[in-house]
Amino acid sequence: MKDVPSKEIRVGGLTIGGDSGLVLIAGPCVIEGKQMVHDLAGRLKEIAAEAGIPLIFKASYDKANRTSLHSYRGPGLHEGLEILMRVKRNFGIPVLADVHRFEEIESAAEVLDIIQIPAFLCRQTDFLLEVARAGRPVNLKKGQFLSPHDVAPAVKKIVSTGNPDVLVTERGTVFGYNNLVVDMRSLVILHEMGCPVVFDATHSVQLPGGQGSASGGERKYVPPLARAAAAAGIDAVFMEVHQDPDRALCDGPNSLKLSDLGPLLRQLLHIAKHRSGTMGGGADAGP
Repeated sequence: MKDVPSKEIRVGGLTIGGDSGLVLIAGPCVIEGKQMVHDLAGRLKEIAAEAGIPLIFKASYDKANRTSLHSYRGPGLHEGLEILMRVKRNFGIPVLADVHRFEEIESAAEVLDIIQIPAFLCRQTDFLLEVARAGRPVNLKKGQFLSPHDVAPAVKKIVSTGNPDVLVTERGTVFGYNNLVVDMRSLVILHEMGCPVVFDATHSVQLPGGQGSASGGERKYVPPLARAAAAAGIDAVFMEVHQDPDRALCDGPNSLKLSDLGPLLRQLLHIAKHRSGTMGGGADAGP
């Protein structure tokens, strides 16, 4: 396979794709409060700057797909978007969140730099089209139930609206009950679609429903999977990060500890810098 860089997408003041280098998408699974988000965004900016990697801040204002009816979902649309707007203004970094309902799209597009399509909604045609028409770059998360080849039709739905700015995210594939696996070939297949490829290193180690009324996770596998993805040639790495994951209100078991982020980023950037070409390259690559 020839080493062809993915399309470049401008997000705020940074570029994802092409030859722009690795980008970090990071933040808590869900907004847990104004101060928590402010403190975490500030530390993430400092850590990313020290490592020399561009940062996009991610946090959800409403997790509509929690396992239990009683699980914390977030502050809701309006308060959550206000908090994300403060992150943009105070720290000068782009922000990303997922949308789950048609009614959210217009308001979300006024604040978010990237709108994310949740994995469970990645085949909902009308929803994809409406999000795309909002005019923001779209991060399409591959459903846990899809092969990477099945993502191409969803990408075509989005670009059919005239919005060419699509990122595709690998987040693991269902492997039996309450388990996910990552097939690194998927990253190469997604790259062949021409979109920037994102690897979600933390959701990929999730154990869906593994705790009965909540999902579990295996945080210890985040670093090795992220390193493998960096070697494969991803354009961005997505990681949910928390000051104290064991007390996080959502996805704590698979979230990375904030204190572990800096060393891991330095490893990923070293790997990305020294890998043999872009996605699919290397000594065994075809002509």
